[in-house]
Amino acid sequence: MSPSHRNTTRLLEFHRPHSSRQSSYYLTDESKKCLRNLASYRVPKTLRRKGPLSFSAAVLVALFIGRMGDLYVLLSQRSATLRSYAGDTSLPGGKAEEQDRNIEDTARREAFEEIGLSLDKQKVPLLCILEPFLAGNQLIVTPVVVLILDNTLRPMLNQAEVASLFSHPLKSFLSTEAPSRQDSFAEEIPYYTYHDYPWTRGDRNREIRMHRFLTGREAGGIKPVYGLTASILIRAASIGYARTPDFDVLAPNQPTMTERIDNALRHDLQFAQALKDRPSRHRSLPIASARKTLEPRSREKWPRMKSRL
Repeated sequence: MSPSHRNTTRLLEFHRPHSSRQSSYYLTDESKKCLRNLASYRVPKTLRRKGPLSFSAAVLVALFIGRMGDLYVLLSQRSATLRSYAGDTSLPGGKAEEQDRNIEDTARREAFEEIGLSLDKQKVPLLCILEPFLAGNQLIVTPVVVLILDNTLRPMLNQAEVASLFSHPLKSFLSTEAPSRQDSFAEEIPYYTYHDYPWTRGDRNREIRMHRFLTGREAGGIKPVYGLTASILIRAASIGYARTPDFDVLAPNQPTMTERIDNALRHDLQFAQALKDRPSRHRSLPIASARKTLEPRSREKWPRMKSRL
């Protein structure tokens, strides 16, 4: 990555206060519970799926503590010069590579390459790994959830891949209302909307629901959080805050994500060809080499941890 493609910035620049109250710098009780829920989450065996390496990818759901003790997630605007999903709002991430030891390493490597996020697991510890999602380009994408503990970290943007970086409240992906009045876009445009798309397999006609959330930055050219990114953040927020969203996540008769992945693995020619042509090059990555998340002792420190983000 060329140094000319990097832009040094502070995390502070990506977080806007949502209240005029004096900052406490401490986690709210709700945020403490959210982090504990995420740290204790394990993917049920019925939802675990692996695909060939060449069709595996990971994204990093990087959380940090905002001024008022709430949890925010880092989001990026993809570069306009990229061949796919140019200009979209996304999570840092990308395809798995041969040198990756596991899917967690894939997510961390991609986040380091895109936004310069530290690879130090003490500064950015793992909270949990979610079940995989199927992307529209037939990649099996695994979300890796981490917490940024070091508030002195300075993201460095690879401008060939990332145009800008910003944050959004994690809890807002469970709501149909904008996180604050200042984030509503012209107020006549709903903060949350969805669209159901046809999903046809064999003689079964079903629909898949795509969710969309405004960021409050649309006037500046930032696209809403949409599609796969929205689905991943809805899932992460649902686990963390231990509640269902204020809207229906699935369309009537919508296949589950696990059903869609199983269908692709069984019937999609791309997956079959990948495994047939070069089996040694299309191995599956393990989820993680060892389960290393924040230990209970570390979690006890969260309420006392200050943040200057």
